[in-house]
Amino acid sequence: MEYKEAKDKFVSTWGSLGSLWGINKAMAQIQALLFISTKPLSMEEIMEELRISRGNTSMNLRQLIDWGIVTKVLVSGERKEFFTTEKDVQELARIVAKERSRREIKPVIKVLEEVSSIENDGTEATKELIKQTKALKELTDDLDTLMNKLVNQKQNWLTKSVIKLMK
Repeated sequence: MEYKEAKDKFVSTWGSLGSLWGINKAMAQIQALLFISTKPLSMEEIMEELRISRGNTSMNLRQLIDWGIVTKVLVSGERKEFFTTEKDVQELARIVAKERSRREIKPVIKVLEEVSSIENDGTEATKELIKQTKALKELTDDLDTLMNKLVNQKQNWLTKSVIKLMK
């Protein structure tokens, strides 16, 4: 497999996997392209490489910047904006996990907390709702805490062991 084919396959596959980390295909493809790039890329270079519109590129770059995955880079002598992404895989995983927790898990925990703290009117239905939502909230809290601890660890023996177990 030649470089161009391998690069296109990586970017395409990473784009398809983007939905697993809560972002759309174009966002993931932009991040993948920046991830394997040896230099920061301009919006025009990204548009040309991925064959996507300026609006789509701009909107997705802005979202990636909001996530903390992509940053703007000043290139001496250039008026265009250039972009790069985090290259450390562990740090990238930490950023994504932290952002997903903030955007997705924390709001769910808040709703479960509200629902499970309703006044118990003594009916079986209310008791069951309170019981199940409390249990789900506790599990979600525990999983969020575990995930945050794992991604905040440097690559040490514990992290390596857990990653091996997951493979």
